Amino acid sequence: MANTSPPPPPPGGDPAPAGPWSTGAGQWASDSRPAGYAPTGPVERPGPIQTAVMLMRLGAVLSAIGVLVAFLQTDAIRDAIREADSGLTESEVDNGVTGYLVVVVVTGLVAIGLWLWMAAANGEGKRWARTLATVLGGLSIVFTLLSFAQDGATALSVALSLVSLALAAVILWMLWRPESTAYYDRMSGPR
Repeated sequence: MANTSPPPPPPGGDPAPAGPWSTGAGQWASDSRPAGYAPTGPVERPGPIQTAVMLMRLGAVLSAIGVLVAFLQTDAIRDAIREADSGLTESEVDNGVTGYLVVVVVTGLVAIGLWLWMAAANGEGKRWARTLATVLGGLSIVFTLLSFAQDGATALSVALSLVSLALAAVILWMLWRPESTAYYDRMSGPR
C-alpha cells in the first residue's frame, strides 16, 4: 500500500518540496497541510500584524495617559459631583472623587493589561486572539460612542476617546487584512 501522507518539512526550514501537498512554489498549500502542522522555522510577521501590535501597545500607553488625566481633573470631577447632588457634604464629595479615581485606576490597569496581552498573542499569530481582539475592539467602539452622549466630558477626554475610537477601528482593519489571515493560518494551522 502506498504512503499517501505529505512529506514532513525539511530540517531547519519551513518550505515544502514541490508536490501534491504544496503550492508548487515551495510553500504548503493552506488547505493541504497535515493536521497539527506548525512552522518549524521563524515566520516573519506581515506589515499589518506589525502595525496592529504597535498600535495595541500605543493603546496601552493611551490607557495609562487616561488614568493620569483623571488625576489632573479632580477639580472638574469634584464640581460634577457637586452639580449632581448639591446636598452632599464636603466629606461625601471627597469620597465620591476617591471612589471615581479608584474605578478609573482599576479599569485603566485592566485595559493596559488587555492591550499588552492582545498585542503579544496577536503578534504570535494566535487565531483566538484575533477573535477576542475583535470582540474587545467592537465593544470599545460601542462604549466610546455611548460615552459621547454623557454630560461633563472635557475636551481632553473627548480627544482621547476619539483617538481610542480610531485606534480600535484601524487595529481591527489590520487584523483582518488578507496578509494577516494568511499569517494566522500559517501560525495556527488551517481551520
